Amino acid sequence: MSATGHRPLRRAHALLWHQIRYEQLSFWRNPQSAFFTFVFPVVVIAVFGAMFGGGGTDPYFYGLSALGYYVATIAAVSVLGSCYSQLAIVLATRRQNGILKRVRATPLPAWAYFLGLLAHCVMLSVVDVLLIVGVGRLYGVPLPGVARWPAIVVTLVLGAACFCALGVAVASLIRNAEAAPAVVQLVLFPLVFISGTYLPIHSGTVNQVADALPVRPFNEALLGALAQHSGSGFVWRSLGVLLVWGAAGAVVAVRRFRWDPRPE
Repeated sequence: MSATGHRPLRRAHALLWHQIRYEQLSFWRNPQSAFFTFVFPVVVIAVFGAMFGGGGTDPYFYGLSALGYYVATIAAVSVLGSCYSQLAIVLATRRQNGILKRVRATPLPAWAYFLGLLAHCVMLSVVDVLLIVGVGRLYGVPLPGVARWPAIVVTLVLGAACFCALGVAVASLIRNAEAAPAVVQLVLFPLVFISGTYLPIHSGTVNQVADALPVRPFNEALLGALAQHSGSGFVWRSLGVLLVWGAAGAVVAVRRFRWDPRPE
């Protein structure tokens, strides 16, 4: 490829990197948001660690130790917080404040804006998961083997992409920034509880319903990736459900997303 042909590619990379850097700076300049994003899940795992310790395997926790189970499910919640809740609220707020309208008027392509947001959310999720796994290790939860890391990376990236797409889709349906937290939590809280995040669910009916929704498959995929059992760690059915929900969220986001503030 000629030097001229490389220029658009370099420019695209520069724009994307600029957007990722902007999102990171905006996030870290809000210490309260950063504090709760990282400290809350760590405190939860520390409390569970004090309660359960490393422990032995337990059939009630799907053959894992109690703390090993919560390391996976709280890691999933941290990804939900970064990629779904925070993203939906931020986009709804930026749209109402006119920030998205101004961004749309700049040379920054829409794909670079959203890909920068996605990369930012994935970076936050990775840091959160590493902190949670690290605290779990302090309480005796073994680190996943090297053979499990491909499954962990694929699960985290696919889960983050799925919930980012759903976050943008929900943001496209929210009419104003004041309603954003209520709408986001109204959708998220029931899903988190019926998906066995804080307590394993052994009801066949509830699990059948939750299996068709995105949160429980993400829990199951992370549990499979972090478990110490033999195998690659890929839970293909759960990853397939995440892929379908991510695609559906992306379709809604593309068709319904608005850059301009909605009329009151």
